[in-house]
Amino acid sequence: MRKAMLVLPLLAVAIATGACHDMTQPAPKSVAGFVTDMKSFDAFIATHPTPEQFHATYPDVQLVMPGTMTTMEFRSNNSRYYPELDKDGKIVGGHFG
Repeated sequence: MRKAMLVLPLLAVAIATGACHDMTQPAPKSVAGFVTDMKSFDAFIATHPTPEQFHATYPDVQLVMPGTMTTMEFRSNNSRYYPELDKDGKIVGGHFG
């Protein structure tokens, strides 16, 4: 009985610390080409990705950061994205152009 009283707190601590882990999301798969699935793209933007995460997920889409100069041609194939950034530099919205 006394051994059980000593083991029980140790078992409780082991179970409690085993449940504590980082709940990181799996990295999104890279999407080749331009954006065609707007629902998936909007869901990705809703996660507030960093520019690096955007480049990793959509490598073929040009991310035009604020202050970046680009050509004036109009693109209708969702290949150039102008992001809106929060104070931490994460993408919170934007538009194609």
